[in-house]
Amino acid sequence: SPSSAAAPFIVRSETGDRLTYSDFLRRVDSLSSYLAGFLSKSDVAFVVAPPSFVVPVLYFALMSINVVVSPSNHLSSPAELEHQIRLCHPAVIFTTAEISTKIPSRLPKILVDSSEFLSRLDSDADFLTAGEITDVDPSDAAAIFYSSGTTGKVKGVVLSHRNLIAYVASELEFRSCIDRERGSANSHGVTLFTLPTFHAFGFLFLCTAAAGGDCLVTLEKNDLEKMVSAVERYRVTFIPMTPPSLVALSKSDVVKKYDLSSLQSILCGAAPLSEEVFKQFTATFPHVEIFQSYGMTESPGGSRSMTKEETRRHDTVGKLWPFAEAKIISGENGKSSLPPGQPGELWLRGPTVMKGYAGDEAATAATLDSERWLKTGDLCYFDSDGFLFVVDRLKEFIKCKAYQVAPAELENLLLSIPQVADAAVIPYPDEEAGQIPMAYIVTRPNANISAPQIMNFIAKQVSPCKKIRRIAFINAIPKSPQGKILRRILVKHALSSS
Repeated sequence: SPSSAAAPFIVRSETGDRLTYSDFLRRVDSLSSYLAGFLSKSDVAFVVAPPSFVVPVLYFALMSINVVVSPSNHLSSPAELEHQIRLCHPAVIFTTAEISTKIPSRLPKILVDSSEFLSRLDSDADFLTAGEITDVDPSDAAAIFYSSGTTGKVKGVVLSHRNLIAYVASELEFRSCIDRERGSANSHGVTLFTLPTFHAFGFLFLCTAAAGGDCLVTLEKNDLEKMVSAVERYRVTFIPMTPPSLVALSKSDVVKKYDLSSLQSILCGAAPLSEEVFKQFTATFPHVEIFQSYGMTESPGGSRSMTKEETRRHDTVGKLWPFAEAKIISGENGKSSLPPGQPGELWLRGPTVMKGYAGDEAATAATLDSERWLKTGDLCYFDSDGFLFVVDRLKEFIKCKAYQVAPAELENLLLSIPQVADAAVIPYPDEEAGQIPMAYIVTRPNANISAPQIMNFIAKQVSPCKKIRRIAFINAIPKSPQGKILRRILVKHALSSS
């Protein structure tokens, strides 16, 4: 309808600049016509660019012609980008003039901040005709996202069009159920959007918003006062956020300066929510519902709290999505299913489970069994009512501001320092970030190296969320008889020392 076409899709909170649905759809059509001239079905497009109105247009234009979108963090180091490029084998790279200096010169690049490219967004070129439209099979790859494994080896997670559609359709149905429970008609919400779209969660949230006709209000920096100011100014109804953000929001006096009455609900899914955080937030915002969820890059749809009654529980990540299957198993073969109340590894199956890992058949086979069960690597259990509880992260990820940091990746870098004999990286609690990487170091005899020198060495090679923020020197790293690092001992030591 004319009114919905004129509605804003994305608004920059700081400037008020907006991209309407009408302009968004027109630019997607225009750009897809241009891209179809040199890209073919199943080509991979590597996208590494800072947030802008251009990026979502590019994503949708590429998917509309069945080109696989492979988004990456624009803050990644050259070495990290090189590894991701080797995994996805892109036909072209979309980037900016500044970031292009980090990308190998042998690869074809298109600068999305160039005047030539920007002119393609508003060109008068004919749109694709019926004969030119690319057929898209639901099983075709749609996107490749990068996720760290337990070995520290970054893998490319391939999600299909079926995966994306299943997630978006289920999210929209979930929202309809919430509207009915509230006794309100289906409405287009206003979301404060601080999620990076190069991660699966942010990307899928972008897709869901577009399908639901929502307005996304973006922030350049995740500053608390700017966030609550944006809630008041744009009458924000929904915010996806992490537990550290919940803590900051519930503790800060700055919230008293603003009218946050429009805020209806929050989705918290990056890490388990403690009882203390839950109570702090609900005491400050009794009118706001907290929905918790569980998912992972390899299977974005897992579980979530579904009703208002379920939002009153802090200890669970809700029930399985309607299309998902799950089992709690002990052992490697998946045949020893455990009853309610007993923790084991969570295995998932359903239409949001990934196709596999790009260019890594061994990792795919180790994660997906012959019946398409996904081994999540997370220690969980169900209660007798079907609620899912996450006990621990078997994968040992460090959750820094909702980003996944693999300790082994940093340990490999630390061990490349000549003066370092052994190293272990653990999560250290941080109120702002949730967790930060902390390293325990064993130096070689007569080595002369300081903690700042080690931190600077790592900082030059990794993105900001992976920087080591604390270092402790130790005589020996505790390990099991099999040689595996006993991180729980180091975590206990770090907390007692602090």
